[in-house]
Amino acid sequence: MVRTRTDAAKLTEAGFVRLNGTRVAAPSHSVRIGDVVTLALDRSVRVVKVEGFCERRGQAGAARALYRDITRSGV
Repeated sequence: MVRTRTDAAKLTEAGFVRLNGTRVAAPSHSVRIGDVVTLALDRSVRVVKVEGFCERRGQAGAARALYRDITRSGV
């Protein structure tokens, strides 16, 4: 989705992130397992459901296992 936490914080501060349908203004907002995060990116919108967290930063493949993409295309 985004490569760094700094990029994620900028998206949030700019108003491009929603948590469970509500716009999030602060990058420090808590996220829980089961929450739905909507990201408005350059030319697309991604909707993901949080399914887990990890203790430390790891590989991209491991990170992808922590959420489920529920974006509906063609709607």
